[in-house]
Amino acid sequence: MVGIVCLCGRKVRNAMDGSGQEIGSLTGARVDTSVAIAVTDRDGRVTYWSSGAESLLGYTPAEIIGRSVADLVTADGATLHRDGRHLDTRVHLSPLLDTDREAAYLVTVYPGQLSGASPDSSLMRWMFEQHPAPLVVYDRDARVLHGNAMMLRTIGTSEGEARGRRPTELVDDSVSEDVERRILRVARTGEPEFTEPFVRLPGEPKPHAWAVDIFPLNDAAGRIRAVGWAASDYSQQYASRERLALVSEARTCIGSSLDVVTTARELAEVAVPRFADHVSVDLVESVFGGELPAPTIPLNPIVLRRAAHRSVSSWPPETEPSPGKAHSHGPSSPVAQCLANGSAVLHYVKDVEIAPWPADEHFPAALAESLGTHSLIAVPIRARSTILGAVLFIRTATSREPFGLDDLAITEDLVARAAVCLDNARRFTRERGIALALQRNLLPQGPIVHPAVDTAARYLPAGGGSQAAGDWFDVIPLPGARVGLAVGDVVGHGINASATMGRLRTAVRTLADIDLPPDELLTHLDDIVTHAADDQDPDATGEIPGDVGATCLYAVYDPVSSTCSMATAGHPAPVLLSRDGASSVIDLPVGPPLGLGKLPFEATELTLPDGSLLALFTDGLLETRVHDIDEGLRDLCHALEQPATSLDALADDILETLSPKNRGDDITLLLARTRVLDRHHVVFWDLPSDPATVAETRKRVHDQLAVWSLEEEAFTTELVVSELVTNAMRYGQPPIQLRLIRDNNLICEVSDSSSTAPHLRRARVFDEGGRGLFLVAQLTERWGTRYNRTGKTIWAEQAIPVVTTDQAA
Repeated sequence: MVGIVCLCGRKVRNAMDGSGQEIGSLTGARVDTSVAIAVTDRDGRVTYWSSGAESLLGYTPAEIIGRSVADLVTADGATLHRDGRHLDTRVHLSPLLDTDREAAYLVTVYPGQLSGASPDSSLMRWMFEQHPAPLVVYDRDARVLHGNAMMLRTIGTSEGEARGRRPTELVDDSVSEDVERRILRVARTGEPEFTEPFVRLPGEPKPHAWAVDIFPLNDAAGRIRAVGWAASDYSQQYASRERLALVSEARTCIGSSLDVVTTARELAEVAVPRFADHVSVDLVESVFGGELPAPTIPLNPIVLRRAAHRSVSSWPPETEPSPGKAHSHGPSSPVAQCLANGSAVLHYVKDVEIAPWPADEHFPAALAESLGTHSLIAVPIRARSTILGAVLFIRTATSREPFGLDDLAITEDLVARAAVCLDNARRFTRERGIALALQRNLLPQGPIVHPAVDTAARYLPAGGGSQAAGDWFDVIPLPGARVGLAVGDVVGHGINASATMGRLRTAVRTLADIDLPPDELLTHLDDIVTHAADDQDPDATGEIPGDVGATCLYAVYDPVSSTCSMATAGHPAPVLLSRDGASSVIDLPVGPPLGLGKLPFEATELTLPDGSLLALFTDGLLETRVHDIDEGLRDLCHALEQPATSLDALADDILETLSPKNRGDDITLLLARTRVLDRHHVVFWDLPSDPATVAETRKRVHDQLAVWSLEEEAFTTELVVSELVTNAMRYGQPPIQLRLIRDNNLICEVSDSSSTAPHLRRARVFDEGGRGLFLVAQLTERWGTRYNRTGKTIWAEQAIPVVTTDQAA
């Protein structure tokens, strides 16, 4: 119990010597310096001032002796401190008489909550003083009234230095500022608060995690008299919680992409600075290419390539661990030891341990010393019983305490999570490489040259080139100088989508080779997809075959008649840019996607003048997160109408305008500008069904070849024409027409109204016929038959010398 005792009178002086120690009958009694005693004369002026009074009220003897004791007490009984604060007290006045019957008074001033305390108050004081956790009592202005021994030891000060000072005056940091704000708020509102700072206090060798309660101290009437502050050190629980939070964060932050380097960087970012000061992730070289490393790694030395590095401070320039560089690890290094043991290795860096490390390693002894390293953990990256690399965690002396055995388990859990993600990224890298290679090999390579159209094509895989999918296009040469244009889109991504795309593209080429019109071609293609889907078991693979739901657009352009016939299976209709610069979407009946039903496909035929531009594309060009297909079509039409120096430049401009940076779908664009073969390249004759006209027909062909400067091909061409015309007159039905087309090749076509198919067969020695088509097949590059609504056409192509346009004209 702390109080003030004022004795009014002169005789007390005889009971004390000059040092304030009791003499006479009081010799040997304990001096309680916690009791403040003052002696005043009969007028109430202070004559003596004890050290306890100085400690409690802040006045030195020189400042208070001679002043009235009334200056220390307010009208309501509170005691005034030297700094002007009102101390919560209760004042008791007891009259005293000396031998001369002179009146004196004993004035006892008690702190409000301790006045009238029971004898158990000493126990309460001892509990406060000796409590193992820091405890502080602040006044309503956030000044220290009293702090226990643990609190004083924690902040590295004495009670005299702490009393009357604010938290920010004791410890100058942001945590003290927050605590002071909270104390003032509790004193104002009466609402308790809780905070968990992690801070190193002046009296502590390292940072600790504190659970701090700040609460009001109320009197019996409920008035706030002071603010209590109690803290408990829960650093062990905090460390465990942080380790669990680190592993939890790793589950969400590591593996956000399927890229090996990105995954390694995410591991380093999770660990630094939360768990370590420096982290390096080194992988076996083959992992970067998606390949599975060999079961065993040569251990002398081990060469790994840096995938990621993160640090709280910079390394010396000559040792900067740049990602992408290869590093060797000798047998004595922690990395080599963890790979040899197959488990995490903890090192406390001492001279005796780091001395054997070779100077050419990526973390030599000199570097460890320059960074102030005191501990490190090396952990192997293991997935599917195969070593993918190693991770090195480093802590330095200036940041935190060394790694412990508990940290070994955390690093193994952390790296185990990262190992699964790294292996997934490696497998995806391999699969993506195979899919992209397959797709590149299946799509047309290089510029596509055809006499009927000028073309420019662009293909952009999804994910900025990181994903392979099922978009495809093709430009197919057809008989009669015609050309087939195809664009398709397969559901899904990856190897399966690329393989499906390859099957569909091959099927379209095969069906185009037998010269089917677009609607019939899509009908046969739909049958192929339906039958293939029936042969597959979706329950076994867990997914629908990729060709089911695929879309396809197929168009055939004839440069002789300048007509184009097209049909679509669930694919967006192309955009046409006419010669006058106006663009529009072609009105095309849209059939169902492939494999989804037996609905018919309808073809549309339109005339395309010379120089018309067709834009065929997949929906990835139009659909984005920003706008829908209709808006994308308007943007495409506008982009097509812009001037460009070439078709390639126009294709690049369209992609730059419409293609988003982070696209989620493949983009395919095929531009085709039409050409028309005029009378200088095409000639035809209607022939009577009379064998006598064959000789006259040969003469007409001879004369036309002379006009085209193809006299050297006259003999072969006359023979081919003679055989084809004779077969048409013998086995076909009128009307009969002969047409010669000269482009890159010389094409002979004979048409009749019969649908009977010719057959190539080998004639026996004494057979009078059967050698015509055999001769045609031997003398020409290729030959075939196509059918139309009015009959059939038998055609044959011959290679001719390349001549200039003027010569051809």
